[in-house]
Amino acid sequence: MIILGLDPGLGTTGWGVIVAEGNRLSHIANGQIKTDSKAPLPERLVTLDAALTDLLLHYRPDGAAVEEVFVNVNPQSTLKLGQARGICLLAPARTGIAVGEYAARLVKKAVVGVGNAEKAQVHAMVSRLLPGVKIAGADAADALAVAITHAHHVASARRIF
Repeated sequence: MIILGLDPGLGTTGWGVIVAEGNRLSHIANGQIKTDSKAPLPERLVTLDAALTDLLLHYRPDGAAVEEVFVNVNPQSTLKLGQARGICLLAPARTGIAVGEYAARLVKKAVVGVGNAEKAQVHAMVSRLLPGVKIAGADAADALAVAITHAHHVASARRIF
């Protein structure tokens, strides 16, 4: 199963693609989609959507997973993050792919073992779980962690049913 993990952000959206075969995980690719902070919001959302569409067409994932939004101190930032997250949910759903949603705390617990792990700990564990991977940045590490979490949840659901 090929899984696309996404860590939404209006300025930078991290993405990671893995293959899950049973309990084995393999890295395919990861990166970051950046939008121009000086561009109008609609243009930035179109840029994000186009880049995600390209990723979906190139990697043809079987599933996708998106990190849930946390509330910022600044309500305007939270709204913009929510709009970027909407694009991250829409793009794979538009292709018929099932999309999982995971809270940051759950992702940290699934990858590191504790829900209050630091970003550096998540990055380190992703590197251990996907040996040899060159991670494109913190947002890409988070996206790979979301994909790994989704792989674990899908595998658990298959064992139950």
